[in-house]
Amino acid sequence: MTLTKASSRSARAEECHDLQPVIQPHKQALLKRLNRVEGQVRGVAQMVQDDRYCVDVLTQVAAIQSALDAVALQLLEDHTRGCVSAAMKAGRGDQEIAELMTVVKRFAR
Repeated sequence: MTLTKASSRSARAEECHDLQPVIQPHKQALLKRLNRVEGQVRGVAQMVQDDRYCVDVLTQVAAIQSALDAVALQLLEDHTRGCVSAAMKAGRGDQEIAELMTVVKRFAR
């Protein structure tokens, strides 16, 4: 990532902050999920260290991916309802929708 891209993202985040403060309405639930994922990742590392059966390890990796997808979807929904909605009301909808679609495309498989 270039400095310009980072600065641009930071500026957009500040714009969103100007419209409304960034509040994670599901902060505690997201942190709980992320802590669980962190434990799962440590568990998978231990499984690899212990030469566990590959299918069992892969099953746990799939569970981690699913948990991270759930976190991402919640963040995406919160962002859409918060920053995107506020940007549209402020007349910056096209710019915000373009950014949103870039993010959504990252998750399309």
